[in-house]
Amino acid sequence: MTQQDPLDEIIRQVHRQLVEFDGHVDTPMIERCVGSCAPLLAETQVSAVAERVSRLLFGLGPLEPLLQDSDTTELMVNGPGPVWVERNGAMISTEVFIDEDTLRVVIDRILGPLGLRVDRTAPFVDARLADGSRVNIAVPPLAVDGPYLTIRRFREKAFELGDFCEPDSEAFLIDALLHRKSIVVSGGTGSGKTSLLNALARHIKPGERVITIEDAAELRLPGDHTVRLETRPANAEGIGQVSIRALVRNALRMRPDRIVIGEVRGAEALDMIQAMNTGHDGSMSTCHANSALDALHRIEAMALMADVDVPLQVVHEYVRSAVDLVVHLERGSEGQRRVLSIYRCGHDEGWAMQDGEFLGVSSSSDGVHD
Repeated sequence: MTQQDPLDEIIRQVHRQLVEFDGHVDTPMIERCVGSCAPLLAETQVSAVAERVSRLLFGLGPLEPLLQDSDTTELMVNGPGPVWVERNGAMISTEVFIDEDTLRVVIDRILGPLGLRVDRTAPFVDARLADGSRVNIAVPPLAVDGPYLTIRRFREKAFELGDFCEPDSEAFLIDALLHRKSIVVSGGTGSGKTSLLNALARHIKPGERVITIEDAAELRLPGDHTVRLETRPANAEGIGQVSIRALVRNALRMRPDRIVIGEVRGAEALDMIQAMNTGHDGSMSTCHANSALDALHRIEAMALMADVDVPLQVVHEYVRSAVDLVVHLERGSEGQRRVLSIYRCGHDEGWAMQDGEFLGVSSSSDGVHD
């Protein structure tokens, strides 16, 4: 295990003093405070300590350099100890060590400006940083060795559809999108579902009114008429929560051309397929699943979570008439993300692509046109 930096105690001492200071703090003041606490430090060490204290005061401490690395797509803190990152699809244990006190300071710096909290009574939280990165935090008693912190970042350069599939499959998906086919993107965690949804949305015609609904706003749709809605958790008194289901219902009153739900994971699946079946074709969403067919079964199961008395067979037919395509992604052993299969629902149900091989469309149609 990576050993703790001997300067950490000095950093904690300086940080505590400056946090309690009631006034303006700048770099020269931080350096003077370092010199006062540790007068035997060399000039280069004073500068290094001052920089790390500044990160704690104004940034995310030792995590800041890792997040500034454009190759870092995910950062994971599994309690006090070394910090893990994902780079180019590979998990890497870094040389950065974080202790529990510093970790709690970082968590406070993330949640403070957002008006959120995490403690024993509310031991986990989802949040979003100013740059759009998604954050999940879990603390004891749920986090046995915690606190745990996970930050998912986004590439500065957006993925293109061709990054996920071959040209014939790419053309098929673009054709489906332009002809307002409703699409569900499925896959496991980290398989690239949100990135593919963003890449698909780049081909939506200008001027179409698109409403996005997410737990934490991750979608970056390039259209000029995009409206973004984000859920809200309950406050400390347990009130004020706004769910995805409530936002879907509200979005229907906002005159959408398409509705894009970041992920369906509960009873909102029923509202989504109702929207797709009532004139909002061309809508899209994502779903955690092991295959395209599993995604359809999951949507059916989630729709049954809604407080309605509808037989399974009716829900089955309803889902099949609402969803036109299920695009399933997988993440390879070396971290590459690719479209593994495309499943067509409805009257021409069957595979358009399977095991990465484009199979074409049914003989009754040259494409996905109505």
